[in-house]
Amino acid sequence: MLLLIVGLVVFFAVHLLPTMPDLRRGLVARYGEGAFKTAFSAVSLVGFALIVLGYHKMQVMPGKNPVLWDPPEWSRQAAYVLMIPAMILLVAAFVPSRIRTAAKHPMLAAIKVWALAHLLANGDLASLLLFGGFLAFAVYDRISVKRRAALGPLGERTGPARNDAIVVVAGLALYAFMLLWGHGLLIGVPLLSFGFAP
Repeated sequence: MLLLIVGLVVFFAVHLLPTMPDLRRGLVARYGEGAFKTAFSAVSLVGFALIVLGYHKMQVMPGKNPVLWDPPEWSRQAAYVLMIPAMILLVAAFVPSRIRTAAKHPMLAAIKVWALAHLLANGDLASLLLFGGFLAFAVYDRISVKRRAALGPLGERTGPARNDAIVVVAGLALYAFMLLWGHGLLIGVPLLSFGFAP
């Protein structure tokens, strides 16, 4: 559990920097934009690796991951449904479109929906720490970007109607991949019996 918590603290701590513009500007002024981005990426990667290792360790070691509640079957079905807009919003974060404009910050929206879906479907301590942590941070970050009037990496760029179609189709394709094979390949937990089984 400690490894997962340390990973979450490291990952979220470095991602707090963009929410504090004065501190970020000071670090960039002192060390340079390139050095700041390199350090940001490196620390983020370390935090992410610790999260993955810590979560995996809690899942596979007996007694390390107590079940806090047993999610009802409907919550698992709800998670499947919620992941559809999560995947579409994830794609929208990288494609200028009216969907992205309407969502304002689709990456944060995708993280919130993803985290909520997984909290509904999992009742173990590791999942509560992981997905609860990401949900709380995404809510905080959304409040922060609204207060700072931050526009996100694509700025005010929007796109034609065909880009909305691209976002939806690509999001559904990503959802299908994760449902059929990706979750089993990447996470080690196949979602469907005829999908990939490690």
